[in-house]
Amino acid sequence: MGYPLVGYRDARNLIFGAVAGSFCAATALSATIESLHITRDHGRYHLVAHTHLNATPTAIYTVLTTYDHNAYHRISAIYKESRYLAPDSDGTPLVYTRVEGCLVFYCRSMRRVERLDVVKPTFIRTTALPSRSDFRYSRSQWRLKAVDDGTEVVYRLDMEPDFWLPPFVGPWFLRRILLRGGIHAVQHIERLAQQLEQRKSTNAARSAANAPGASGRAVNNR
Repeated sequence: MGYPLVGYRDARNLIFGAVAGSFCAATALSATIESLHITRDHGRYHLVAHTHLNATPTAIYTVLTTYDHNAYHRISAIYKESRYLAPDSDGTPLVYTRVEGCLVFYCRSMRRVERLDVVKPTFIRTTALPSRSDFRYSRSQWRLKAVDDGTEVVYRLDMEPDFWLPPFVGPWFLRRILLRGGIHAVQHIERLAQQLEQRKSTNAARSAANAPGASGRAVNNR
């Protein structure tokens, strides 16, 4: 059985949808991808990325764990659906995402239902359920650490798709694609996190201004 002809741009869209469907949820304006390492072993891809975002861990954590109302579409247009599902049998939260990528004349959807394990606001891990996903295996892990000028994020992904990928898709090719497309997703994550921080600051200022006695204190300070 022959493989369909795949142009570079078409393959890039499909692969970015398959891999970045996990990655871009981890990699923002001053955001940087400091290092990105990808290896492949018998069809399974292993990715480790170190990034820096100019936002707090709590805000970044909130962005990355907000799935309902297709919230992930704000991170990248490849996300067509995202939402929380009913919890797993042991009570662990389940999340659903669907991304799209194209191969020449057709576009395919790639579904992923994942268990979500977290330690707020420093750790996020997702593990795909193969029977409900287009992946034989997929596990991602995020570690967020506060630093003086923002947050250091270490992201790990182990992924084996349950669909055909072009034979020329190797670690070097994926790295090139993700360095190009991933930085845009990272910038969106950072921007969304900064907007959350700004809203929190604005709401705190309004609450302080509307607190009982606030106007009196203002008069006394004149």
